Amino acid sequence: MWMRALVLALLLSGLPLAPAQAASDPILVPEVSQHEVQVQQGFIGTNLLLFGAILDPAGVRAGRDYDIVVVLKGPTVPIRVREKERIGGIWINAQTTDFRSAPAYFAVASSAPIADIVDERTAAIYELGLRFIQLSPTGTIDPSEQLKFTEGLVDLRQREGLFKEDEQGVSIKGQVLYQARISLPSNVQTGTYTAETFAITRGRVIASAIAEVEVKKVGFERLVEVFSQKQAFLYGLIAVALSILMGWIAGRLFAMV
Repeated sequence: MWMRALVLALLLSGLPLAPAQAASDPILVPEVSQHEVQVQQGFIGTNLLLFGAILDPAGVRAGRDYDIVVVLKGPTVPIRVREKERIGGIWINAQTTDFRSAPAYFAVASSAPIADIVDERTAAIYELGLRFIQLSPTGTIDPSEQLKFTEGLVDLRQREGLFKEDEQGVSIKGQVLYQARISLPSNVQTGTYTAETFAITRGRVIASAIAEVEVKKVGFERLVEVFSQKQAFLYGLIAVALSILMGWIAGRLFAMV
């Protein structure tokens, strides 16, 4: 019912054609169930519903078959990837590489396998899949080494639930309405997330649109975060003092047993 209500609202609103689009290009109108995700004590993650419609400039259905791909991307952060090597029965750090701007979270949902929708060049341009995440390694690195560290980073993030790909994660009804569900885990990082939706037909992206989701801490967690940022030195002293105090208390308790 809510999907029908969405289309009715779009038709009645008389949406204007975006200046960047040609007169024949369809209009993609996305929406997100939550534009703000609040992280507090006991947060176990949440599911985001990404939905919308694709219409032609006249405000009716686009009138052609198309596929939908949704890319939900978290804030970019610098990250160092280390390769472990076993020497003499001990695992030690071997080679390392740094990425200036790796997404803290990256999820892709599509109505069909990406390889069946677009070619690799188009997928790389729009980052349609975990294979095509655009990272920025620092310094000079051999392409084969870069690929190894990139695959290692993706594998690590997948095991942490922060990178994911669902090639049947988008459902389309009547070639007008679409919806996808993407989960955010409990270890998700705060910041601004972008949900970019692509409408694709015959291997070509015919429309795209972006919605934003803000993930932020609230309550006591938010107070601690703000204090640690504004009073970093004092926060460090308090953290050290608490660690010493907890160690002393634990030692006294064990001594009494």
